[in-house]
Amino acid sequence: MLKGIHHTAIICSDYARSKTFYVDLLGLEIVSEHYREARQSWKLDLALPDGSQIELFSFPDAPPRPSYPEAQGLRHLAFAVESVEAAALWLNEQGIATEPVRIDELTGKAFTFFSDPDGLPLELYEC
Repeated sequence: MLKGIHHTAIICSDYARSKTFYVDLLGLEIVSEHYREARQSWKLDLALPDGSQIELFSFPDAPPRPSYPEAQGLRHLAFAVESVEAAALWLNEQGIATEPVRIDELTGKAFTFFSDPDGLPLELYEC
């Protein structure tokens, strides 16, 4: 029945800053962008090379997401990369801090975490 993940929705606190982060820094492709007057909200559809998408929303006065200690619910969003070391180094060169690269003890794959402008935990996972 289920064929894959189509999209993940993210609500940001600063639309322009998050758009720059996901489009200009991470390189996601803009599929569509709409301002919804009735909701005073932007909706930006972004695509990754594999066809999966991120919906980036802005809502006025949205409460911050509790992250630490870890809250129930969606934990993080993971991006597949060929080399975690290379991707983390590139992010660091762009001024984005990453955690030390670790090895998943169950799969033997490298991974690390970084955050978007609102502190949403993002992961690089070696595939």
